[in-house]
Amino acid sequence: MASLAFDGENYQAWVVRMRAYLEDCDFWEAVEQDYEVAPLLDNPTINQIKFHKERTTRKAKAKSCLYAAVSPAIFNRIMACGSAKAIWDFLKAGYQGDERIRSVKGLNLITKFERL
Repeated sequence: MASLAFDGENYQAWVVRMRAYLEDCDFWEAVEQDYEVAPLLDNPTINQIKFHKERTTRKAKAKSCLYAAVSPAIFNRIMACGSAKAIWDFLKAGYQGDERIRSVKGLNLITKFERL
């Protein structure tokens, strides 16, 4: 997991690696859909208990993976997020645009330099 650590740089590359990892672990659904796990009814069947536990565990593991895949500084910003989807959306909102802005600024600097 250490190779997946996100420190605020190269967001697009991190997203591709992290999504592949979450899909491989079968946690991506918990991030993408942010489904609610309904409480168990009275006298649930074994299958209902198993399904409930799998869905609950998958959500917790997805969140845990995202916590483990960021630097301590970024963790401090996302630790209040209530779900894996909330974390994913927070990171997307905070870092996806940053790279585009940096890219445009970089191109502008190159253009200015070439003019000189």
